[in-house]
Amino acid sequence: MKLAFSTLACPAWSWERILREASALGYDGIEIRGIEHEMTLHRCTPFLPEHIDRSMRQLKERGLTIICLDTSCVFHDPAKLEAAIEEGKAAVDLAVKLGVPYIRVFGDAIPDGRDRGETIGQVARGLRDVCRHAEGTGVSVLVETHGDFSDSRSLLAVIERVGSEALGVLWDINNPFKYGGGESPESTYERLGRYIKHTHIKDTKGADMHAPIALCGEGDVPIQACIRLLEANGYEGWLSFEWEKRWVPEIPEPEVALPHFIRYIRP
Repeated sequence: MKLAFSTLACPAWSWERILREASALGYDGIEIRGIEHEMTLHRCTPFLPEHIDRSMRQLKERGLTIICLDTSCVFHDPAKLEAAIEEGKAAVDLAVKLGVPYIRVFGDAIPDGRDRGETIGQVARGLRDVCRHAEGTGVSVLVETHGDFSDSRSLLAVIERVGSEALGVLWDINNPFKYGGGESPESTYERLGRYIKHTHIKDTKGADMHAPIALCGEGDVPIQACIRLLEANGYEGWLSFEWEKRWVPEIPEPEVALPHFIRYIRP
């Protein structure tokens, strides 16, 4: 399987340094979740219309691929639903220009006091609209195992209402295990495996939902069991290291975490 890392790992790095370090460390690709101080994807300097051609040449020269564009789209909030749909569509359009196969979105939350079925229906509607925009483009819309949709039963209830071939799942292996009530990798894969197109690898230590982030192999997420499960089922996608330095600045620097991940996966 090919390896990538999310740019969450290196919020202070320039585009040029991201590419240089990825290539030097032996990564095959990168996943975009902001560059420097810009989190809105189409506003990131390398992806402005006047810079796209140059950025694509730089990627090719380094032998790198952008595997996924990670949006901030969440579909649970009625007041922000239309804005989330438009953000998702814009990400699809950018992915087409860049030749990127996936964008990432969230279902995210079941708001307190709101009917669960109503929220699931609204999330499905948002996903359906973005997926319709993506159909025929070669771009898949991946909903991540995240938040109140970390457990596979909740996420499957959404997926079954969308009914689009453009929809897939991004399996963040930490979240069903930690936030989904201790769901085993086998249970997650049994329900969602046929939809999984991309995978986030991370490690945390402790049973709490907000367990501290750890270097891979130093926490208690069953990373190797998840990888074996993917291999056994013929998964040919990517393993993308999600080191959340942007959100948790006190964790080790990317100069430590990124080479550690390569050594852990490819000893």
